[in-house]
Amino acid sequence: MSEEYKFAWDKCLNVIKDNVPNSSYKTWFEPIVPIKLNERILTIQVPSAFFYEYLEEQFIDILRKTLRMVLGNGAKLEYNIVMGNKNGDEPYTVSYPTANNTKILNKPLTVPLKADDRTAIKNPFIIPGIQKLQIDPQLKPDNTFDNFVEGDCNRLARSAGFAVSQNPGGTAFNPLMLYGNSGLGKTHLAQAIGIQVKEQFPDKTVLYVNANKFQTQFTEATRNNNRNDFLHFYQMIDVLILDDVHEFAGKEKTQETFFHIFNHLHQLGKQLILTSDKPPIELKGMEQRLLSRFKWGLTADLQTPDFETRMEILRRKVYKDGISLSDEVLEYIASHVSNNVRELEGALVSLLAQSMLNKREITIELTAKLINKLVKNSKRELSIEYISKVVCDYFSMSVDTLQAKTRKREIVQARQIAMYFSKSLTKYSLASIGAQIGSKDHATVLHACKTVNNLKDTDKNFRQYVEEIEKKLKM
Repeated sequence: MSEEYKFAWDKCLNVIKDNVPNSSYKTWFEPIVPIKLNERILTIQVPSAFFYEYLEEQFIDILRKTLRMVLGNGAKLEYNIVMGNKNGDEPYTVSYPTANNTKILNKPLTVPLKADDRTAIKNPFIIPGIQKLQIDPQLKPDNTFDNFVEGDCNRLARSAGFAVSQNPGGTAFNPLMLYGNSGLGKTHLAQAIGIQVKEQFPDKTVLYVNANKFQTQFTEATRNNNRNDFLHFYQMIDVLILDDVHEFAGKEKTQETFFHIFNHLHQLGKQLILTSDKPPIELKGMEQRLLSRFKWGLTADLQTPDFETRMEILRRKVYKDGISLSDEVLEYIASHVSNNVRELEGALVSLLAQSMLNKREITIELTAKLINKLVKNSKRELSIEYISKVVCDYFSMSVDTLQAKTRKREIVQARQIAMYFSKSLTKYSLASIGAQIGSKDHATVLHACKTVNNLKDTDKNFRQYVEEIEKKLKM
């Protein structure tokens, strides 16, 4: 009778093995250890809380049916999650009745890691071979609140960010999601929160990471079979700043992993700060359960700075660099460069460089000559939405037509052209482009680009379409 629990679990595994892919079986079922069988309650031990959550989400049906088959009606399954049971701590138990979908949590699902656990977890920000116990927050020292110019365009976002920095995880702004076009200061403000938190609460673990960096780390962890280390590393962060979250579009596995990280941190009262080029309601290619969590806290936008704000940005910049410029020169720059902060500061740097290299005084004439040239030569920062609109206007069709599930030749070609220009004229990933144009995958976008290139070489009329649309996009 003492081996009955092993015999029961082996019978379950025989059934499960025939009903799940071999890779899933090796990853999610082989590590499970049966503990005991008390009447019809089978207790199994799993490596982590994430492991439990994944089994619950992905394999609940097969587990329920298999237990009922092996143990009969009314069978139950209990999980022992043993993370953090060093120093004599008892593992905690999570159980649910397999006859229905209700869950009984005897203790909270998320488990804070102990200090000795943290040092054993691989840090994806550490160069292999170099030991480092402290986590570098990856923050630029200049991106402080003092260096962030407040105006009507960003007042709500700045005020919310400062409130978060004074009480991370303790305000209603969790998560805090900052959105707006490129170059408006989202990254600066997000990092300013992190810098302020480190000053106010030195013991808190703060980390800034770009979505592309997160994706690369996740891919490497998967390839090297270190997913648990990757997950546990991010689950021990106190303030997580994730930049450009829209880059997760179309990347289902990455979204799933971040979903578990988000849940874990939020349940523990840790602070999440996200940035995006759009509000949650406009993000495409993202799981609804993730989008719903983005809306839990506060969503604040950063808009194009007005003239007064642009002037203040320029004044601070020249003061910091120890340079004296007349208000007339600053006003000319602020009047003619208005798209975003990055272009504004870039124009000022170009003007100062021209003055130093040519040893010429900065006059209004020199300013006008250079700024007019910069404005004339600067490329419009295109979006996928704008490209789609230009393409659809050219073919006299509604933008919504590109999202339609149809194989009509004219619609397919318009969609392919929109994908082609989105790939060549923006920095969006193939997955993000596909998610926003027709809800397609990256392979479809790649095929569309090849098709457009081939038709340009073989079809005179098609080549003319593409050339005329390109002229409109570059106007």
